[in-house]
Amino acid sequence: MKVPREWHKNFFKNSFYNPASPAAVARAPIETAFVLKQLHLKKGSKLLDLCCGPARHSIPLAGKGLKVTGYDFSNDYLKEAAAKAKKAQVKLTLVRGDMRRLKFKGEFDAVINLFTSFGYFQRFPDDIKTLKGIFRALKPGGLFMIDIVHGDFVRKNFRPKDWMKLEDGSYHLEEANLTKDGVISAWTRIKSGKIRKKSFFSRLYSKARMSEAMLQAGLKPIKFWGSFSGAPLSDKTNRLIVLAKKPAH
Repeated sequence: MKVPREWHKNFFKNSFYNPASPAAVARAPIETAFVLKQLHLKKGSKLLDLCCGPARHSIPLAGKGLKVTGYDFSNDYLKEAAAKAKKAQVKLTLVRGDMRRLKFKGEFDAVINLFTSFGYFQRFPDDIKTLKGIFRALKPGGLFMIDIVHGDFVRKNFRPKDWMKLEDGSYHLEEANLTKDGVISAWTRIKSGKIRKKSFFSRLYSKARMSEAMLQAGLKPIKFWGSFSGAPLSDKTNRLIVLAKKPAH
């Protein structure tokens, strides 16, 4: 199974995949409540939602009085985010760009990266480059929260093939190969007789590997969870949620 090196350029389009499904949107209030509880941000604090997608977290966080910048590579998602923010009557700053090339310097009180929007690059140094960009974007003492699939859980419960029917009535087939570094997946979507197939790569992170990567970028991991309910991290939890800090000096 082969994956184009820059596969993300053609994957994140509404015609194929949208991360703001009804189920995902329904979970957003619980997730944003957890984010707010752990980040302890005051009204007016500046937050970067890295890989914001259609803004299902950015909008409620902006609604709580935070100055939110949503950053994403997908034009489709940013257009949807802008329309939804306008409808919700909240102000968002939306920026299109590559997460490896963040240009912010000391601007944000906190950065969030949710829903496994990290580890997509086949070169590990690109992940470090992203984390270093996050480090630069934070003010001294600023916080970073990341939520990704838990690598230990995936390896323990790996399934090479899975079918499901989606909320829009389409069928979704996921075929996957487990590698030393992560998972190579092929998604096939079938709807109204049309078949579309795209492949992608996702690096798997354990607590130790994520900690090592963060430290390499200058970030200090301080808390770990296995879910947005605050469950302790274990190989039985499918999420790896990490809170890290940029040293104050």
